[in-house]
Amino acid sequence: MVAEPGGPEDQKPQSDEARSAFSHPAGVGRPTGPPDEEHPTSEFALPTGLTPEPQGSGTGSGPGSASGSGPASGSDTLSSAFVPPRTYSAQNSPAFTPAHGIPMIRLTKEAPWQDRMRTMLRMPVTERPAPEQAQKADDDSGPAVPRVLDLTLRIGELLLAGGEGAEDVEAAMFAVTRSYGLDRCEPTVTFTLLSISHQPSLVDDPVTASRTVRRRGTDYTRLAAVFRLIDDITTEEAEISLEEAYRRLAEIRRNRHPYPGWVLTLAAGGLAGAASVLVGGGFVVFLIAALGAMLGDRLAWLFAGRGLPEFYQFVAAAMPPAAMGVALTLTHWSDVRPSAVITGGLFALLPGRALVAGVQDGLTGYYITAAARLLEVMYFFIGIVAGVLMVLYGGLQLGAELNPEARLISHDRPWLQILASMLLSLSFAILLQQERSTVLAVTLNGGVAWIIFGAMANTGKISPVAATAVAAGLVGLFGQLFSRYRYTSSLPFITAAIGPLLPGSATYFGLLGIAQNELDRGLASLSTAVATAGAIAIGVNLGSEISRLFMRVPGAVGGANRRAAKRTRGF
Repeated sequence: MVAEPGGPEDQKPQSDEARSAFSHPAGVGRPTGPPDEEHPTSEFALPTGLTPEPQGSGTGSGPGSASGSGPASGSDTLSSAFVPPRTYSAQNSPAFTPAHGIPMIRLTKEAPWQDRMRTMLRMPVTERPAPEQAQKADDDSGPAVPRVLDLTLRIGELLLAGGEGAEDVEAAMFAVTRSYGLDRCEPTVTFTLLSISHQPSLVDDPVTASRTVRRRGTDYTRLAAVFRLIDDITTEEAEISLEEAYRRLAEIRRNRHPYPGWVLTLAAGGLAGAASVLVGGGFVVFLIAALGAMLGDRLAWLFAGRGLPEFYQFVAAAMPPAAMGVALTLTHWSDVRPSAVITGGLFALLPGRALVAGVQDGLTGYYITAAARLLEVMYFFIGIVAGVLMVLYGGLQLGAELNPEARLISHDRPWLQILASMLLSLSFAILLQQERSTVLAVTLNGGVAWIIFGAMANTGKISPVAATAVAAGLVGLFGQLFSRYRYTSSLPFITAAIGPLLPGSATYFGLLGIAQNELDRGLASLSTAVATAGAIAIGVNLGSEISRLFMRVPGAVGGANRRAAKRTRGF
């Protein structure tokens, strides 16, 4: 028998376990207003009183739109946070974010590989385009990663040992790895250490290799050969395998210097003699300054053969020219300027190459390498100071009358000084072991530099430091132009051309003031020398950057502009 509803069985009170804790209590009316906080609504639900916009018209409301039509295009569609808006179209959507897009950096293949790789180095890693493998591997399985990294480090070692800037070395290493199809490579260059890391994918372990640069030598012929090898590797038409690249690199290492030792000694003498003519010396001064510089060069070679550090080699090389000047003073030659002899010897020793490379690394953001290079320059300069001061102190004890008031530069023979500046640049180019095909260009560049300096400083009465900066800027500009036509490094066209601008006379007067216990005058002259050296380095770097901004690529199809990449260091 089934009990009817409302019977005695239905009237029994229920136990606490049978009653739900969330049921509405008996005798209490249900609320008719909005729900309280115990019953929250969805954050994506439409607020009460808001009527959604009808979707019968507008972009994206048609049958083929992404938002669709029909029942799914009503308020249910708008209430979801993961449904794209009505105006969105997958076919016409922008390819970049934010809404206006990020402009794509296009690397024209007509541009030199230095500019293309420098642009990629300054780009974020996520924005770099994938490499297009242009060179053949040893087999069909792909490039041998350890061998590619080893080849890259060997090439970077030759460039760094030859005096190339840290940014250019990284660009060269990056070009080699990308040419053999290795993506996600990060080269790192410091003063003595080269390293490169390659990560095959996001889930694979990176492969890292490093190499230490222990010996440095100045040979711009070898530097140019390395640049030609990199240019062939980065060119799609020239298929250079790893074996071929290793073979050519071994030939570059085995090649002899283009000039023998006795030619380098004569070049050191010619450099010192030309510098003495620039500061007012005559033919006799030219011969004596050349003889002192050649004796200093041979003495430095002797110290180097005994394994002494370069600091003592500079000390030894600075002593013979200073001794020649003191000897002329003691013999009382009235028609010979001893100061011109000593100044010419200093021109042959000032480390202009290392100074320019150090300042360039600092301006491009490689501060560790820049600090190390500038510290090396300081040690060399201290060695020159020590050698000259020892001789000057000895001469003063013997009664030598060195007149610091005798100014050196003569203003009445500009043609002779222009020829002397060209001879100085020619001698400097031979000392740097440059290719014979580049000697004429750098000689003309040095003559132009002296013409600009003389016109501004002597004729226009402008500050010598400012005139030096402008002349060095033009040297850097023309050097970059010459290098673009030959697709090689710009150092062979720049380093020797700044020789006539080096602060030899200011250095000598500073040392003479210190030797005569006139510290104020001596330190003031040394400060002028430091300012002039900084003006040379900054001017060269600025001229190079200006050439990248406004010059067109020589031989490029369509005249593609070469612009400097945006830098974000320090921001």
